Amino acid sequence: MWRRQMWGELMTGIGFRKDFAEEFLNSEILLPDFIEVAPENWIGVGGYWKKQFQQALDRYPLFVHGLSLSIGSPDPLDLAFLKKVKTFLHDTGARIYSEHLSYAKCDNAHLYDLLPIPFTRDAVKHVSERVHQVQELLQQKIALEIVSYYTPVAPEMTELEFINEILNTSDCDLLLDVNNIYVNSFNHKYDPYTFIDGLPLNRVSYIHMAGHQKVSDDLIIDTHGQAIIDPVYRLFDYARSKLQRDVPVLLERDFNIPELKELQEELDHLRTIRKNAIYPKVYATA
Repeated sequence: MWRRQMWGELMTGIGFRKDFAEEFLNSEILLPDFIEVAPENWIGVGGYWKKQFQQALDRYPLFVHGLSLSIGSPDPLDLAFLKKVKTFLHDTGARIYSEHLSYAKCDNAHLYDLLPIPFTRDAVKHVSERVHQVQELLQQKIALEIVSYYTPVAPEMTELEFINEILNTSDCDLLLDVNNIYVNSFNHKYDPYTFIDGLPLNRVSYIHMAGHQKVSDDLIIDTHGQAIIDPVYRLFDYARSKLQRDVPVLLERDFNIPELKELQEELDHLRTIRKNAIYPKVYATA
């Protein structure tokens, strides 16, 4: 049984991106406590970017958040890729390896999207067996992120039942993406606070926070391209209070990246919420 990694520090991090790497490393505008990368973007990188990445590793603890494990795919696991990930985790001293509770490959083709897994008992068994295989190969726990989705696929159980079954049967950790829960609750019309109450919060290894785009009165899209809005901050505050312990929090910003000063302001706001109860303890989705 692999050790569950809990990092209780008041750590607030940022995704390390090539878009702003040079300015980030050569200024003191953006000051996170840790960085996160997708291994697919950095495995085997050499030259200038290898030096930039090593400079970041010399300064910050690393969390690793993958994109292409495709844990729900019908295709066999890519063991060659997983061995590269294992080496990458070892060489970088990464604290946590997380992935998405989704699939991104089918019939040996990359779909370049994170697609939802059907909420079925067969899918629970399939995913859990693959998680065990991954954890055995890596010799460590992984954390799975609840992803945003826009239509359920042949559900036999609720989303919450599906997630809890997978976490319990695979004995993996949970990456709690607060924005994804908010997006799903809005689009599928359920209460995000009740949803969080139903999760095994003792399994949360860390939290993701991000922005989204509202495209109509009944649809919002998870984009990581906008600033975090107050209802998502309030949901984060609620989740933090229910955890009854502190876990690291990551600010995700993948598109429309603003000035580093704006990213730092979001980091500071997250830190303020964690240190102080800045929202009244009356939570609402509006």
